[in-house]
Amino acid sequence: MRTDKRKPDQLRNIDFKLDFIGSMETSVLASFGDTKVLCTATIENNVPRWMKNRGYGWVTAEYGMLPGSTNQRNMRESVRGKQSGRTIEIQRLIGRSLRAAVDLKALGERTIILDCDVIQADGGTRTTAINGAFIALSRAVNSLTNDRKIDSAPIRKFLGAISVGIYKNEVIMDLNYNEDSQADTDMNIVMTEDSEFIEIQGTAENGSFSSNQLALMLNYAKKGIKEITSHQKKYCHQTEIFNRNV
Repeated sequence: MRTDKRKPDQLRNIDFKLDFIGSMETSVLASFGDTKVLCTATIENNVPRWMKNRGYGWVTAEYGMLPGSTNQRNMRESVRGKQSGRTIEIQRLIGRSLRAAVDLKALGERTIILDCDVIQADGGTRTTAINGAFIALSRAVNSLTNDRKIDSAPIRKFLGAISVGIYKNEVIMDLNYNEDSQADTDMNIVMTEDSEFIEIQGTAENGSFSSNQLALMLNYAKKGIKEITSHQKKYCHQTEIFNRNV
């Protein structure tokens, strides 16, 4: 029995609140159960120095956890003087995942920065960040097409991310914190709506797992990500952002 009585292949309640912060170009509060991540998109009319004059754009991400996002206060990394290895790993994962969905040439020489700030953590913060950041990215791209600043929509495909794992000898999807902290195996999967893999991160924390268990985890991930991308499409102007020629 799962801690919140969900079925093994059942997602937590999903919610995306648009324009959560009025001062930003695009903002989305992404919620998976009690995990809540604020995702904002900023468009800058330049690219990193190493990309200048190549005709390509760039998509990157930053990630952080607010001090009150966990049961015990989480010290700000700015106070510590450096980012943790976990933070660096997660923001690179978010950036890599989102770039896989974008035609950078169609974006032109501009950068879209996705800031993902965890305001409440109950497992799956990195996957929630990717899911919310994709909507923020899509809406930012939509503003560029509406303003005729780019000629073609650069989004290739919708994508989603989900955690799967083995908890008390059972394969489950969308782990909350209690499940994640006690899981024998924990995986994070990023995938397109067409069930094409973008990234797989997986570790056996206690013992090993079989090929049959792996196959079931991947099948759960496919099912979950199809549900997630279906939710995302309600908040994205699909016909305007989606590049059907790519």
